[in-house]
Amino acid sequence: MRTLRNVIGSILALAGATAAVWSPFRIWYDGRHGRDYRIGELFTGTGVTEAGAQLFGSLFLPFAFAALVALAGVVLRSRLLVAASGLLVLAFTVLWMVRVGQAEGSMSVGGAGDGLAAGAGYALVGGVVLLLAALVMPGRRRGRRRLEPGPRHAAPYGGGPHDPGPYDDGPHDPGPHDPGPYDRGPHAQTPYAPDPDPHGDTAPYPRPGTPPESGPGSGPTGSGPPGSGPPGSGPTSTNPSP
Repeated sequence: MRTLRNVIGSILALAGATAAVWSPFRIWYDGRHGRDYRIGELFTGTGVTEAGAQLFGSLFLPFAFAALVALAGVVLRSRLLVAASGLLVLAFTVLWMVRVGQAEGSMSVGGAGDGLAAGAGYALVGGVVLLLAALVMPGRRRGRRRLEPGPRHAAPYGGGPHDPGPYDDGPHDPGPHDPGPYDRGPHAQTPYAPDPDPHGDTAPYPRPGTPPESGPGSGPTGSGPPGSGPPGSGPTSTNPSP
């Protein structure tokens, strides 16, 4: 459907541009062709005169320019350019009619060449057809905006520092009753706590320069049972000689 509208609009635009360019070579009013009217006389207060004009100094110049604008609109598929060309043709045609009416005092439509003739009709029809072509044409299709691949699209499991992972539901603030990673109950032990001594000996080593603690069997002469010390350290024997 879009292609069909583009084809129909292009055909209408070319037809309207052709009619506008061909109109200055036809009789416009009172036996005068459009190419005989000076373009500069359309912008004066006195209106048109009987003086002749060169081809590129007549109404052919704005209509040729409008045809080129319409052709560019067809090539570029621009509705704006086609509509601008139609408005340009209609504007100069209406301005010419105003200046002719100002100079003649009145304007009549006659088929015998003594009034408004076919040349002006071609210009009006060409401008209207160009506007119709601009309405029919769909215009250029806007290109879709392509998304640039970012960290999330490039690596699904390796985003940026603020990109949550596939199993991250968001920032989690542990509450007062939220167990820690090693808290499993009131009797849980820390993972790095030392094991208790199976023999129950948990006394620390004595520091250097500290006297040893006294215990059972220790005395001023040493520790151990009597008679276990060196000779002469215990009680002397009193057995009589035989």
